[in-house]
Amino acid sequence: MLKSLFIRNYVLIDSLDISFNDAFTVITGETGAGKSIILGALALVLGQRADSKSIKKEEEKCTVEAAFDISTYQLEALFQEHDMEYDTQACILRRELFASGKSRAFVNDSPVSLNALKELGNRLIDIHSQHQNLLLGDNKFQLNVVDIMSQNEPLLLQYRKEYARYQSLRKELKELTGKAALSGQEEDYIRFQLEQLDETRLVAGEQEELEQEMETLSHAGEIKNGLYKITGLLNGDDRPGCVQVIKDALAAAGSLERYYPKANEIAGRLRMAYIDLNDLASETDALKEDVEFHPERHQWISERLDTLYTLQQKHRVATVEELIRLKERYGLQLKEIDSFDEQIDRLKTETEASYAALTAQANQLSVQRKKAALAISHQLTAKLALLGMPHTRFRIDFVPKTEPESDGMDEVRFMFSANKSSEPERVAQTASGGEISRLMLCIKAMIAGFTALPAIIFDEVDMGVSGDIADKMGDIMQELGTKMQVIAITHLPQIASKGKEHYFVYKEDTDKQTVTQIKRLDNEERIREVARMLSGATVTEASLANARELLHI
Repeated sequence: MLKSLFIRNYVLIDSLDISFNDAFTVITGETGAGKSIILGALALVLGQRADSKSIKKEEEKCTVEAAFDISTYQLEALFQEHDMEYDTQACILRRELFASGKSRAFVNDSPVSLNALKELGNRLIDIHSQHQNLLLGDNKFQLNVVDIMSQNEPLLLQYRKEYARYQSLRKELKELTGKAALSGQEEDYIRFQLEQLDETRLVAGEQEELEQEMETLSHAGEIKNGLYKITGLLNGDDRPGCVQVIKDALAAAGSLERYYPKANEIAGRLRMAYIDLNDLASETDALKEDVEFHPERHQWISERLDTLYTLQQKHRVATVEELIRLKERYGLQLKEIDSFDEQIDRLKTETEASYAALTAQANQLSVQRKKAALAISHQLTAKLALLGMPHTRFRIDFVPKTEPESDGMDEVRFMFSANKSSEPERVAQTASGGEISRLMLCIKAMIAGFTALPAIIFDEVDMGVSGDIADKMGDIMQELGTKMQVIAITHLPQIASKGKEHYFVYKEDTDKQTVTQIKRLDNEERIREVARMLSGATVTEASLANARELLHI
């Protein structure tokens, strides 16, 4: 329920603070007084599009704040979804609009996104204006009315869950089939590359080892000569070598140890040098015998390296390890290709099963809808008769869809005729503006008991009607006001007189500007306002008497 609305610096409004109760409330005022401005401010705080031109002239910022009692709304899950602070009683929406074009939205003083504000606003109040009458010709709206009256929400939730699964399976199957077709074209190429890499018998690290061995074989003569020279210098050929010289020096140091203490350290160091050089001489002597040039091995290594280099150049990689990883990837691709048929068969089976479940649920929805359609037709015809349309003929036609959609497999068409002699045609093609207004009011009244929306605003939906019909429309709104909060903006005295609370919107001129104001009317003020609505600018005694009669005062 809307408890209050605060508006500052919005269009012609300087500052307004309005309180509402849960009864049937009417708002009246002369054309151009600013009723639509107030409604625009409310739409703004409910998340509608903002326009910086809406800010009052010469002001930098406008603020609209609406307070709701949401104790019966069951909105805790929505608050949790958008990480908003939840209060079981109060909910305060605030929208701030700046001259720069920026705007900010708040729920219970916490910043929220505009989408979150709009989603919450749609759950708090229904603003029914004249342009919304155009919805009556929309098949989606018509189907929604039928579903509300059918109480199909549990079935629809189940159906939409299966529909989402069916669409997901279809998409997955399409993607997999396309992938299989594309991979099938590449299969021969992948298989050939894999076989070539398999035949090469790649070994990690072999390239570096072969390249080193190739270097050794290519310089075998130089290596052997160098080792001969090292061995000769260490062991000596025609003259004493390093090993013998160190050995002689060790003997000389040993002869000094008895009477020269430092000779012991010298001998130790020479002894270590002698051991190292003697070992080195033995190693080089053995190594020079091992080094030989093997033409067959050199030829094999050269060919093996050529094979590796060719493969690396072909596949644009630099190492054997990368070739091995490429081979593994080709293997996985072939394995995947080989499994495509099995995956496609599985997905086809799942998709067909989902389609069967979906159509079964769609048929169940159709049965419920068609059952409710008869009751809707009878109720609507009866209500329209009370509104001066006794010869109304109304029915709901069902046209089956060829494929499931998110709301089932039914296309609904509201067929209407206001005359006995005319066959019903689609509402949008045959109903006049006044007839559509009455149709929409009756539909809103019928679905009010089935929805969880505790508040509705009627914005001049009574256009095109007058007299006794207007009185009957007022009765319907008044009756709705016993079930939910109803606020009606109206130009008709018959409807204005039905309200439990009455607000009057007017313009007030000051020295500098014209501003829109609103006030709650007491009984005497209501009598004069209803009289004005009856007779125009000049209020007569007759119109005052008529107003008292309408108001039962």
